[in-house]
Amino acid sequence: MNDLPRIGLGIDVHRLEPGRPCMLGGVHFDAKVGPVGHSDGDALLHAACDAVLGAAGLDDLGSLFSDRDPANLGRASAEFCIATMARVRAKSLRVLSLDAVVETEAPKLAPHRQAIREKLAHLFELPADRVNVKGKTGEKVDAIGRGEAMRATVVALLGPAIE
Repeated sequence: MNDLPRIGLGIDVHRLEPGRPCMLGGVHFDAKVGPVGHSDGDALLHAACDAVLGAAGLDDLGSLFSDRDPANLGRASAEFCIATMARVRAKSLRVLSLDAVVETEAPKLAPHRQAIREKLAHLFELPADRVNVKGKTGEKVDAIGRGEAMRATVVALLGPAIE
């Protein structure tokens, strides 16, 4: 078995609309806007899954959990993380670290940053000190800067499972 580390990148963008529930990183935000999506629209968990799946050499999230499948309508993205980790373990791999950036004008991440780190650590089975989450604004540029969308980008590092 190859014991070299593996790296993966995940990116997800969701349009924001007023009055929708807002889940980000598995944490509920009390916000005026929320993501539009077939599932709960959690861009950060979607990007994290794609990063982990990519590092493991597996299909992407959309291939595994189609937005055309009624079973995924309104589905909690945390369920995608659990299924992702089952696939990772089946390949005798584990997540070593996650580094995430969320770009959005609102909601603000700072008050929830630690809770998001802890939730990501729990879902991806690693210590919280191996998860980093940064919030950035769009500086009034493009759909993110106008508050119309949010984007999450995650880098995942995987290594062999500990026997």
